[in-house]
This record gives sequence, structure tokens and C-alpha cells, in this order.
Amino acid sequence: MASVTLSSFQSLPISVLQVSLAAVLNCGQSFRWTSIPLGSNIPPTHEYRLCLRDRIVCLRQTPDTLYYRAVYPNLQATSAQHATRKKETLDWLRDYLQLDVDLQRLYQEWAAKDQNFAGLKDRFGGIRILRQDPWENLISFICSSNNNIARITKMVHSLCKQFSPPLLSLETLSGGEQEAYHPFPPPSVLAAPEVASTLRSLGFGYRANFIQRTASMLVEAHGNNKASANDSRELGEKWLASLRNKGTAEAREELLKFVGVGRKVADCVLLMSLDKKEVIPVDTHVHQLAIKYYGMKGSTKGKTAMTPKIYDEVSSKLQALWGDYAGWAHSVMFTSDLKSFSTYGLPGLPEPNAPLDEPASPTKRKRSQDGAVSEAISDNPVVLTSNDLISGVKRRRRTVRVVYVLKFLHSGFISEIIFCQGLMS
Repeated sequence: MASVTLSSFQSLPISVLQVSLAAVLNCGQSFRWTSIPLGSNIPPTHEYRLCLRDRIVCLRQTPDTLYYRAVYPNLQATSAQHATRKKETLDWLRDYLQLDVDLQRLYQEWAAKDQNFAGLKDRFGGIRILRQDPWENLISFICSSNNNIARITKMVHSLCKQFSPPLLSLETLSGGEQEAYHPFPPPSVLAAPEVASTLRSLGFGYRANFIQRTASMLVEAHGNNKASANDSRELGEKWLASLRNKGTAEAREELLKFVGVGRKVADCVLLMSLDKKEVIPVDTHVHQLAIKYYGMKGSTKGKTAMTPKIYDEVSSKLQALWGDYAGWAHSVMFTSDLKSFSTYGLPGLPEPNAPLDEPASPTKRKRSQDGAVSEAISDNPVVLTSNDLISGVKRRRRTVRVVYVLKFLHSGFISEIIFCQGLMS
């Protein structure tokens, strides 16, 4: 890894104001990129890696240049094959980062309409929406339910490692150390009945059933055959991608049929993988921003319950303000308010290359559309075994957050009720 120099990369002359990898790959859009420090204070300071179906894409960035290369499990290739691979990687990168969109022009338009945006545009430049694989995006945001960026990232990496064989391993900066990279598993793999119990053992909680049942619904409706000889996607994945050609309302209606997909998850998928650039996913965080900056009624202390009416009001107000690319503007505002981005854009301070918790919100229990009771977690709870509980109680002068899990049978599957309480020894 240490011997890999920029001479082995291809380059694109593109400003960090058009795309900031440190921002867009860490702000809660995609959860599978790994960030590897290069041991330098001079850009590029990090390498970002993502495992696709047949290759690993590696990115580095300086203020005016984006560097990219792809690594394959089989290095043997003809010169014609090498040329084809280079073109495929560049085409994928342009599509994934949506480089045809002039982000600086959009920033200027939003700043002219919105004085709040004008106040942060210079510091939070380069934040654009990724065009992700819809299948991966859907499952990732089912994991996002009542969760934070750090835990979602851990879940998604754990899911890939458990259900997808490694494509290849690459050296880390320390030298000699190898890190395995796994593609995202297809619907047919996650549809297997035993997947839910395996995911629960990995800490997915009630989300385990949502993931398995959603994958099963997709396979039952569309089968598990490959789309074609030239398309390695399964038919269900191809169908999901076809929702890009549907109107927003129709595509949302289809997504809402899946288990564990409510309005916010559906809207995240619409915005981040199905080309619905005007869609604004609304949660309590976005609602509080609307109250704080845009005159919406409600409490800024996170006590107002999110209702369909509030969701529509917030979404409509911000769409009217920001226009056709409202979802993109929303992402900038959302990112600017994350705790992990508190130093972003400030001179002399490090960029947020490790995901941290989002702004805290009160812990609550709520019932999902599928009837399972879920936990809203404002920070990382410590999930303890019985032995941990005993030793934790014995510790003096420390406060331990304890999570009790009670199993109950609901709608034909096991769900979890999670109660949190503070214990003082």
C-alpha cells in the first residue's frame, strides 16, 4: 500500500468544490467505503476504497484533482481488456458521483434563495448526492432505521463480510497487513430463511427480519436469475433500478411495499439511487432544522413526534425554497449539522474521515409499520451479556447503560422490545 503512488492512478481535473470525498463518503449516504490514512498532512491525505462486483475502486483527492484506479482479482488481461476496464471504471465514477451536475452553480442558486444556505456554502462545499446501486441503497437504509452513521456502517460491513465471499485483499498503509474486501450480497443470498437469525446474532435486532423478508419479496416477485449474459445483476435488482424511469409517487409506492420501508427510508432511496433529486427525506433532525431556520412550528428540543402531516409540510416548504434539486440542498444542510462535521472546512483542522454519531435525540420506543417495537438511539449504547451485567453492577462510581432485550412473537416472527435504563452502582 505504501508503495502505491499517484503514478498508478488515472486523474480527473475536478475541484474539491465540485466533489469533496471527505464529505460525501462520510455523511451518511453510503456506508461501504473504507477510508485509509496515507500518513501525510499534504493532500491526498486518504485513500477511499469501495468493493464493486468485480473490482475495487480506489480514490484519492487533491484540491483540484480526483485520482482513481481499479484493482481486479485477476490481473492477467490483454491491452484491449485493460483499456476496456479503464473506461468502465471512469464511466462508473462519473455516474456514481453524478459529475455531469455543476454543483457550484447549484450552490450559487441556493444561496441566492436562502440566506441560511449562503452562510454555510463556503465552508461546506463539494457535498453532492451519490447515484448508488438501488439494491444496496435499499438494504443499507433499512439498517438505518433508528440508527446512527457509525452503527449503520458497522452493520453494512458485517452483512457483506458474512454473506459475500471476499473478492480480494489489499495491503493497508502499515505494510504487510491485508484487508479483505467483499461485494454487496445479492437478493437471492439474503432471502434465505436462516439469514434473519444470523443477522440477529450480529446485532441487527428487528432489522434482521426486515432485510430477509424484503429480499425474499424481491426474489419471489422477480426470481433470482441473472438479468442477462452481460448484466451480472439479478432480475430483482434490475427491476429496482427500473424505478428510475417511474415518477416519484409511483416509485415511492413500490418501495413502501417492502417490509421495514417507511416514508423516510423510501425517500432516501428515491433521492440517493433512483434519480428523484427533488425528494427530501424528513426525520426529527431535518424537522428541527426547519424549525430553527425556516419558520416551521414545533419544538427544537426533539419532542415533536413526526407525523405524516409534519413530514409533508417540511418537505413541501423546503422543496418550494430550493427547487428541482431540493434533495441535494437538504443533504448539505443535513451534513453541516452533524457532530462529526463540526470541524469540516475549518482551516488547520482534520476532515471527518471516521463516521461519528449524529445529533442526539431523546431515546424513545415506537412501533414500526410492521408492528415491531423499535428503539430510537441517540448515541451508541453498550449491549451487554448476562456476565457483563453482573460485572457492570459491581463496578463502583460508574454509570452503565444497560439494554434488556425481551423477545416476543408477533406476526409470525420474533421481534425485540428494547428497554434502556441507567444503572448506578
